[in-house]
Amino acid sequence: MPVDDSTRAGAEMPQVFQDLEGEQGWEEPEVYRGSVGRTLFDTRESRDNTVCVILPKSELANVPSQALVRIKSLEDGRFYVGVVTAGPFAEPDGIRGDTPLMVTTAARGATFLPNYHGRVDVEILGEEKDGHLTPPRWRPRPNSPVFLLEEGEARRILKAEGDIALGRCVGYEMTVSVPSDRKDVLPRHTAVLGTTGSGKSTTIGTLVMQAQKAGMAVVILDVEGEYTAICEPAVDPGMMAALTARGLSPEGVANTTLYHLVGRETMNPSHRDRREFCLSFSNLSPYTVCEIMGLSEPQEMRFFQAYDVLKALLASLKVFPRGPEDEARALEIDEMERGYPGMTLSLLTDVAGAFLAQVSKAPDAFVPYNPLFQKNRDALMTAVAAVRPDHPSSWRALLSKIWKIHRPRVFDNPAAKPIDYSALTEPGRVSIIDLSDTNSPILNNLVISDILRGILEAQDRAYQEGQREGRSEGGPAAGGAAVVRGTARSHTGPPAERGVSPAKTLVIIEEAHEFLSKDRISQMPNVFQQVARVARRGRKRWLGLVFVSQLPQHLPREILGLVNNFILHKITDTGVIDELSRVIAGVDPSMWRKLPTLAPGQAVVSFGHMVRPVLTAIDPARCRLRMVG
Repeated sequence: MPVDDSTRAGAEMPQVFQDLEGEQGWEEPEVYRGSVGRTLFDTRESRDNTVCVILPKSELANVPSQALVRIKSLEDGRFYVGVVTAGPFAEPDGIRGDTPLMVTTAARGATFLPNYHGRVDVEILGEEKDGHLTPPRWRPRPNSPVFLLEEGEARRILKAEGDIALGRCVGYEMTVSVPSDRKDVLPRHTAVLGTTGSGKSTTIGTLVMQAQKAGMAVVILDVEGEYTAICEPAVDPGMMAALTARGLSPEGVANTTLYHLVGRETMNPSHRDRREFCLSFSNLSPYTVCEIMGLSEPQEMRFFQAYDVLKALLASLKVFPRGPEDEARALEIDEMERGYPGMTLSLLTDVAGAFLAQVSKAPDAFVPYNPLFQKNRDALMTAVAAVRPDHPSSWRALLSKIWKIHRPRVFDNPAAKPIDYSALTEPGRVSIIDLSDTNSPILNNLVISDILRGILEAQDRAYQEGQREGRSEGGPAAGGAAVVRGTARSHTGPPAERGVSPAKTLVIIEEAHEFLSKDRISQMPNVFQQVARVARRGRKRWLGLVFVSQLPQHLPREILGLVNNFILHKITDTGVIDELSRVIAGVDPSMWRKLPTLAPGQAVVSFGHMVRPVLTAIDPARCRLRMVG
């Protein structure tokens, strides 16, 4: 096959072609046919697991960064798979590109520049044996042919296959996807991090639609109302142009329900399935409430004084327990996980108010708020007086903080019901919890805490029910999975994994740094333990958490330690990048260097099951997003 003289590398280039004499010129041997380049000799600058590959200038456009290649090491017969981590660079044939003569000639606009060839750096991913990669023990020999992998083969080797498509590999024709039916992927939890405007909302919009189509239940804890209109097709001109360029059409997310707190507004009042809900104070662990409210030690001590008095009053007034069955139930209550049955925030407010009135020497002036204590005021005041309270300033501060969360009347409000958590975990259901109108991080965090607890309990119930009925675990989530009472059913998977699987559920926590801040993690051990408990048990129950944050530096390391999957958008603060690089394993230095220069919508996608991270252009969101910042 005739080859252009531009492919010759001059005297310093290894002999890569055979001279067949005559007018045919140079021709490749059969072993090199179809290759895009060849490995070069090692130098003193060479690094372990990295080889230099030269290629003719005609192949420069065919071997972009992130391209996967196969190297056939001729002398030992081994096969290696690698990825292009640097280049392609253009180098002149026979001399260095930075020699003074070259620089001067180019600067003066001379046209007599030599022919050139290409160079790329390839990181060895592994030695290929029987279609599988094993850790490499040797290096490819020099002058070995390098072949470009096809898209399907590249996806298989990278393990970037699945039914949830995230986008296209940057610089390489390959779709990057993750599977919904593997327990070691999404249930291992995900973090989506990046600065404002880097494309996190688009990533979440794409993830939600793809997960819903795969049959997963998705719950979005939306603190700014960005996702309240995802049931509608995209209308933003910029997003429409991006969809057209990608060959996609606008489409709303199917089967969505919008929840908002009773008495609070929603960003999308015209949603076709909009529901108000209230919080049940008896569902919340008193320890979690104390931490989220930010009570000081004296305030916390008085909070539990009021809490214990209220429990005694509920018993004496026959609210709870009412009989032997309730008494047995009361003994099993773990207040580190949930509250006391029958207890409401208005009742606790009355008890704290009675304490303040007693310690302020004005018990006769106290008027209860709750009808139960309006009828039983004497019992309330007697129980409070028996404790002999002190320090009115602490009681006044405590009552003020209790009233901050009681005043919006979102707890135990008869105008609405608590959320049915079993409904949130129905396969294919997308639930948006709109918290944009609370104007209170404390209320938001109480809602998030309650929903995490409720969803985990719903997953546990489905798991136990499935075990009793002998249903099996694993299997496809989309289309083919049989669903019985909200539980996905299949008979696939290894024997150790067989058992039961609740519906595959994804919980997306927006602005996660506000729920769990690095600065407050030491003051909120119970809240963190609750999240850690949900994360650990969720892995066994097909419950995956997605933490989204534009301020990753405010997320505690303990939270990042619970995460195995990362979608990293543009981050410009090098200090934050350095800190993340020490916490997040599996992302190589070349990817960290790319983070500050990523375009909006680009992200480094690193899932725990993948061979290496992949720089990805996330697909534009087909649904409507409210760009609020």
